Amino acid sequence: MEPIRVAAGIVVPAAALSLRVARSSGPGGQNVNKVASKVDLRVNLGRIEGLPAQARVRLDHATRRRRDADGLLIVVSQRTRDQFRNLEDARGRVRSLIEASLVPPRQRRPTRPTASAKRARLEGKKRDAARKKARRSRPDDE
Repeated sequence: MEPIRVAAGIVVPAAALSLRVARSSGPGGQNVNKVASKVDLRVNLGRIEGLPAQARVRLDHATRRRRDADGLLIVVSQRTRDQFRNLEDARGRVRSLIEASLVPPRQRRPTRPTASAKRARLEGKKRDAARKKARRSRPDDE
């Protein structure tokens, strides 16, 4: 199996990948009973070469629910009826997960509501309170 090249200097070596194939579920007629087109690709995240430490932490966090008991990332593809295309789909999903971990999250800047927003909020609360108060007080039956 070929290594997955993600970016300049970042490679998932072939030794970090293990592949299993099985019969796919879903449509396919008689073909579904005889062809193993479903791909189960497992990736040892610790063996990825060239991944920066912060990206490794983000990748670890993003994939924590998609790993098996041994800590291997599990990517399953059965989108097509062709084993090769499913393998390419699974490899592409691994590549996109790693690429996403390379992008640092944007820094959150705390903001405050403007004075007009505060005023509008309070006016709305007063309007609602007056409406509810009007419902409670009934005019005298004459």
